[in-house]
Amino acid sequence: MNDGPLYGAPPSGDVHDAFVALRRDLLAEGGPRISTMRNHRFAIVVYPPEREFELRRAVATLCEELGQKRWNTLDLSLQRLVLERIRAMPEEQREFVRQCEVDFHEEDRDPERALEYLKEQLMPLFEGVHGVAGDIAAALDAFVKAHPHEQDRSVVFLSHVASLYPFLRASTLLKHIAGRTHHLPVVLLYPGTQRDRALSFLGELAADRDYRPRIYP
Repeated sequence: MNDGPLYGAPPSGDVHDAFVALRRDLLAEGGPRISTMRNHRFAIVVYPPEREFELRRAVATLCEELGQKRWNTLDLSLQRLVLERIRAMPEEQREFVRQCEVDFHEEDRDPERALEYLKEQLMPLFEGVHGVAGDIAAALDAFVKAHPHEQDRSVVFLSHVASLYPFLRASTLLKHIAGRTHHLPVVLLYPGTQRDRALSFLGELAADRDYRPRIYP
C-alpha cells in the first residue's frame, strides 16, 4: 500500500463508514453478504468526487488486508479500459477527438455543441454489451480463470468510473455486465451524490433510481 502524499489523510466520514460496512459484509461468516442474491453480487460505494484520493486510500487499505487473509482482489480501472479503446481507434478518428477537445476549450466556440458532437461520435465505441462492459466481462473471465472456485474469497472493484462521463451511465454499465460476473462480488466505486437511493453521476446527471445493488454507506 502506498502511504505517500498521493493518498493524503486517512478516510473519514461517509467514506470511512462505507468501507467499514463493506469490509464487515465481505468477511461475513458463510461468505460475502454485499447482496441477498448470489447471482447479482453487486454493491455501490458512493463518494463525493472531490474525495477521490481518500477513496483510493480506502480501497488500497482494504485490498491489502484482504490479501493478507488470502483473498483475491482486482482493482479494475475503467479509465484504462476507456483509454485502451481510444488508442485502438484509427489515427484519423483519434485526430478528430483531439480537434473536438480544442473546440471544447476555445472561448469563441460553443462547448456544449462540441461535447454533444463528441458524444455522438464516441458513444458507439463505449456503449452496449460489446463496449466497455465487454472489456469488464473479459477481465472478469481472466480473473476467475486465474482463481477458479474462489468466488467467496474474491472481490472486484470497478474504479475511475468518472472516465465514463458523458458517454455512459453507471446503471447502464451494471445492466450490461449482469450475468457475466461468475458470481463474483463486484463493487462499483461511484463518484456522485445520493438522495433517497437516487444517484447523480458526478452531480452532473439527473438523479437515477435505476439501481438494484446494495448502496454504501
